[in-house]
Amino acid sequence: MHAVILSAGQGKRLLPLTADKPKCLLPFAGRTILEWQVRALSAAGIEHIHVVTGFQAARVEEEARRLSAELKVPVETRFNPFFGVADNLGSCFVVRDLLRGNGVIANGDTLFEPEIARRVLSAPSAQIRITVDRKPAYDEDDMKVSLDGDRVLAVGKTLTPAQTQAESIGLLRFEAEGFAAFAEGVEEVLRRPDGLRRWYLSVVSELAAEGRVRMTSIEGLTWSEVDFPADLARAEETAAKWR
Repeated sequence: MHAVILSAGQGKRLLPLTADKPKCLLPFAGRTILEWQVRALSAAGIEHIHVVTGFQAARVEEEARRLSAELKVPVETRFNPFFGVADNLGSCFVVRDLLRGNGVIANGDTLFEPEIARRVLSAPSAQIRITVDRKPAYDEDDMKVSLDGDRVLAVGKTLTPAQTQAESIGLLRFEAEGFAAFAEGVEEVLRRPDGLRRWYLSVVSELAAEGRVRMTSIEGLTWSEVDFPADLARAEETAAKWR
């Protein structure tokens, strides 16, 4: 099993904290987001990790080398030269040769406990499996998920309340057939006029319409997305409990 972590972005909504430091290197309870992710993934059985870099790539590469040496798990990096002009679909394009076999893709701004990774890795077979959580209401920035049982019907920020039953936490598992379809979809969507502005989950949503995607609920487990200044205190509290 291998993992790809999408960590090319700066995190401009967290300025000035991210003026010279990418979001994935922000510290919580004494560890960077990237370190929390590498520890969680390796504890769940992931054997090889690739980190897609972009903003302040050299600093992320240095952290990857440190973690690889300290945790004894291969952590390699791949530079995305399009990080300033494309959304995270561009990062997936840069690593499209790695989108094969069995593996996971993780957003670079999500803290999650190891049990979340274990749960999605041990879930029943599916071409693509997306981890979701539920809450009473969803805001416009949530990556909302429409469900029919465990089948995913659609994923996107613009789903209506009537269409929404959960939110994606940004951790997906792929089997070989799902990875192949996803890699093909990434290239196809980037050929469209709006391709550079698309999220990689928009490709997953199109594959969901073909019946390829299932969900795993992680309700009751702890995770925290770091996107806005209001998220910082919550993420610190979450990480402190893990320590």
